[in-house]
Amino acid sequence: MIRSTKIVATLGPASSDPAVLERMIVAGVDVVRLNFSHGTADDHVRRAQMVRDICRKVGRTVGIMADLQGPKIRVGKFQDGKIQLERGADFVLDSDCDLGDATKVGIDYKELPRDVRPADVLLLDDGRIVFDVIRVVGNTIHCSVRHGGILSNNKGINRLGGGLTAPALTPKDMEDIRLATKISADFLAVSFPKSGRDMYLAGELMRAAGGKALLIAKIERAEAVVPAALEDILSACDGIMVARGDLAVEVGDASVPSLQKRMIRLARERNKLTITATQMMESMIASPIPTRAEVSDVANAVLDGTDAVMLSAETASGAYPVETIESMSRICTVAEQSAPVSLDREFLDRVFTRVDQSIAMAALFTAYHLKVKAIASLTESGSTALWISRLNCGVPVYALTSQTSTRYRCSLFRDTYPLPMRHVGHDREELLAEAEQVLVDNGVVKDGDIIVVTFGEPIGKSGGTNTMKIVKIGEHRKP
Repeated sequence: MIRSTKIVATLGPASSDPAVLERMIVAGVDVVRLNFSHGTADDHVRRAQMVRDICRKVGRTVGIMADLQGPKIRVGKFQDGKIQLERGADFVLDSDCDLGDATKVGIDYKELPRDVRPADVLLLDDGRIVFDVIRVVGNTIHCSVRHGGILSNNKGINRLGGGLTAPALTPKDMEDIRLATKISADFLAVSFPKSGRDMYLAGELMRAAGGKALLIAKIERAEAVVPAALEDILSACDGIMVARGDLAVEVGDASVPSLQKRMIRLARERNKLTITATQMMESMIASPIPTRAEVSDVANAVLDGTDAVMLSAETASGAYPVETIESMSRICTVAEQSAPVSLDREFLDRVFTRVDQSIAMAALFTAYHLKVKAIASLTESGSTALWISRLNCGVPVYALTSQTSTRYRCSLFRDTYPLPMRHVGHDREELLAEAEQVLVDNGVVKDGDIIVVTFGEPIGKSGGTNTMKIVKIGEHRKP
C-alpha cells in the first residue's frame, strides 16, 4: 500500500468484531490504538491478540499503540446522571461530595482546590461549559456559570492557560504500563506530560517491566508547548502526538493550527515521530462521508509532514469505521501527490554527527537525484529507516528486517514500508540477494530497476549501518 502518511485507528465496540477489524486493516490501518481510558485489561489483551492474528492472516504489518489514561481531571457523578446549568448560576466543585445535584458535584482530583484561585476560568466537557472561579473555601471551589448547558457524569475539567499540578503518571497508568508490556505494545503514548522527566519515568517503568515500545508524548497541556518544555519533552521521547482536544481547551482553539505546524516541524528536525489527532473525521461517527472541512484538516496535516493521522471515536464507536479508513486513506494519498519535493534545501541546516545517520542522508540525496525505484534499508533496530523517513525525497523506503519488533515499530514511520527478511548469516552477497528477492516478491521492483541499499558491516550488528550501495536489480540474485 503506497501511502506515505500512516493511519492510526482507535479500537472500541465498533471495531472489536474480527470481520470488521479485518476489513479496516485491509482498507489501510497501519497502527491500532488501545485507549486505556476505556475497557478492561482483558478487553485490551483480546483486541491485541486479534490484531496480531489478522495481520498474519492478511499479510500486513500493523503496530499496536497503548495509550495511557493519564491524570484527566473529571467531575464526579450526579444523582440523575446529568444536570442543566444556566448562565449566571452559582455552582460548587466539592472534593468531599459523593453524589452531585443541581448545586454541586464532586471531583476526582482532590488537590484541585489547591490549584485554582479566584478569577481563574475552568472549562468543562472540552470547553462546552465555562465556570468563573469566585472563591475557594477549604475543599470547595465556588463558581459562577459563564456558559451553561448539560453537564453529565465524569466530564473533564481544564483550567484556561493550564497550570494544574496533577502528575503525568497515575497509579493506574503505572499498572497499565505493565499491561502494555504484556501485550507487546509497539508504542506507548503518555498523556499530559509537562516535562522530559515525565517521559523518562514512563520509559524507566516500561523497561523495568521488560517493554521495548517507542515512547510517544501526547502534547495536550499549555505548559508542554512552551519552547523550553517542548524541547525537553522531545529529547526524552521517540515521538509526539499533537492531541488537539485538551490542548485547544487550555491554549484556545485559534492557537492550535500554528502550534500543530511548529510541533511537527520541530519533531521532524529532531528525528522524532509525529501523530496528528482529535476530531479529524468526527462527522463520520454518524455519516458515511466526511465534511469538506475535515477533508481539508486531514490534507493539511499531511502537507505539514505528520507521520500519522489518528482516528478516535470514528473507529471506536462510530457507525462507519471501514468507510472512515477508506476516506482518510484517499485524502492522504491525494494530498501527498500535491506535496512539493525540495530535498536539497532541507539539507542546508543539517549536521550529521554519526556514521549511520550520515549514510541515511547520503541514501536520501542519492535516491533523490538518481530517481531510483526504492530505498532498501536493511535494519536491525529501525533507526536508519527512521532517519531516512524524516526527509521527503519522493522515493519510498522499505525497511527490511529479520526482527519482528522492528518491523512493527516501522509501521508508524512516514514513507516507510516494513518487510520481513529471514537472513541471519554474515555473507554480504547473500544478504543483498535476499533483499532483492524480497522486493521482487512483493512487487516493489523488477529486474533492471535501480535501488539504493543501506546496511551495516559486520552484518547483523544493531546500530552499525555504515554502507550505502547503488544496486541494479538482478545482479545479486542467483539464477
